[in-house]
Amino acid sequence: MLDIIPMLKETVDYLHSRARFKADIGIILGSGLGRLGEKIKVEEGIPYSEIPHFPVSTVPGHEGKLILGQLGGKSIIAMKGRFHYYEGYSLKEVTYPVRVMKRLGIKRLLVSNAAGGINPSFEIGDVMMITDHINLIGASPIRGKHSEELGVRFPDMSDAYSKKLRALARDVALENGIYLREGVYAGLSGPNFETAAEYRFLRFIGADAVGMSTVPEVIVAAQVGISVLAFSVITDKCIPDVLGPVSHMKVLRGAEKGSATLSRLMEKIVEKL
Repeated sequence: MLDIIPMLKETVDYLHSRARFKADIGIILGSGLGRLGEKIKVEEGIPYSEIPHFPVSTVPGHEGKLILGQLGGKSIIAMKGRFHYYEGYSLKEVTYPVRVMKRLGIKRLLVSNAAGGINPSFEIGDVMMITDHINLIGASPIRGKHSEELGVRFPDMSDAYSKKLRALARDVALENGIYLREGVYAGLSGPNFETAAEYRFLRFIGADAVGMSTVPEVIVAAQVGISVLAFSVITDKCIPDVLGPVSHMKVLRGAEKGSATLSRLMEKIVEKL
């Protein structure tokens, strides 16, 4: 982990050379959820391939660009597309952008993802606010040699998904007539979808939705002191006894169904921050 410190400096120096930009809100846009990006007044858009030490998105539905701009009257930094453990990246690489955003001044991070609905009451296109997570990826992004420059050694996860920000999200949803689900997100490594037995197990241990992202970024955010608010768009129903075939294209279609709702909700939340 210690070798990441000079890398971070080089990345941040490069971004400062492209744009002297200050923002305290970061946004990560997941699979098929780029619609919110269309609402951002872009001041600078930088492809990941041009940023030193940044991974590159390889998954359809992830554009792969860092956006500096304005949303809801606030300065924000947004990732249009994220990185996943299943792409072959290490968890250090997956979470690298969170550390970069921290060094750029981010204090609050809004995260979105596409997820399978394990809770039988969920419907495709529902928006679920994540209240907690279960890490079943099998590793932690903060494992390894440590320096206090990287954050605390043993981060507290009792408020990993900020209670204060969740209360704000509930108020905003109510004010704008947005139906908001809440639940626990299980993070798995992927890229295969789960078996019926695995869905049954996940429901038994308390998961309401399942996906292949978010958990590593939230762990690093907790380590470096960033408050997190996260949402899943339910893209398919993962009910073991009536399980049907699923594909990445089906997930993207499901994400598109809830994308407009989540985009409106996140824009209104940013206005209130």
